[in-house]
Amino acid sequence: MWKAVRQRFGLFHADLNITQPQRDDGVTKAIGVGKALERAYNGSASDNPPIFLVGSWGKGTQLRPSTDIDIMAKFDCGVHERFEQRANNKQSQLLQEIREYLVEPYPQTDIRADGQVVVISFNTITVELVPVFPLSNGQYLMPDTNGGGRWKTVDPLAQIALVERVDAKTNGNVRALTKMVKLWNREKKTSLKSFVLELLVAEFMDIYPLASHDYFYYDWFIRDFFRYLKGRSGTHLSIPGTREAYYLGTDWVPKVDTAIENSTAACQWEYYDYDVTAGQEWQKIFGTRIPIYV
Repeated sequence: MWKAVRQRFGLFHADLNITQPQRDDGVTKAIGVGKALERAYNGSASDNPPIFLVGSWGKGTQLRPSTDIDIMAKFDCGVHERFEQRANNKQSQLLQEIREYLVEPYPQTDIRADGQVVVISFNTITVELVPVFPLSNGQYLMPDTNGGGRWKTVDPLAQIALVERVDAKTNGNVRALTKMVKLWNREKKTSLKSFVLELLVAEFMDIYPLASHDYFYYDWFIRDFFRYLKGRSGTHLSIPGTREAYYLGTDWVPKVDTAIENSTAACQWEYYDYDVTAGQEWQKIFGTRIPIYV
């Protein structure tokens, strides 16, 4: 029984991981942007500019191909004080200033300020940069230009720490399962955001009794996570390190229902070693990147 599960999900996981050249390219682009900002604001650049990876790259849950890399750039409090003396949307003015400083070193690159980020669209990957000001409690203040502008307190390191803790506890299964679920999300084009899925997978795996097992149990991982996800519909997700609660909504539930139906059928076919039929069911969820034949 279940003769194909371990090999199928091992191959599937390997296909979702970004390559070393892709990783190097993303990090090199991010560091280059950080150095350009450090040079603009401090007069010279160091080998380690004050930036750090957040989002999927910070959590290690980026899905191949990764179209963007999220970074936060730490600014001196003096920059914050300078913009606080201005009128109107101070946050928008900060993002525009950063954009103008980046246009000179990257004249051939599309650069725009958008909401909370400065977007630098390189040919191979897009760098999305959020300027932040460190607070004494380890959190950060970031600009939000929406609704006339405001400063928002965020704690991206708390999200990263949650994923890291549960991933270590479950032998690396949190990051692997997250990539698979994110591929489903990409294939089905739901309204669920990546960071929501990252946190929900960590939340699920933290209490799932089988979470530390290897690929042999991944068919159940998938089926049981979708059931868990449906149970969270219409509820709020607590954002680690903040008092913020994100409403998960319900519009995505029909697509989860379909995934539950398909994964339940696939699990049954895996049990009886109808591995090709099982693979066909898995492809209804994930597309062609999960193999039929193993």
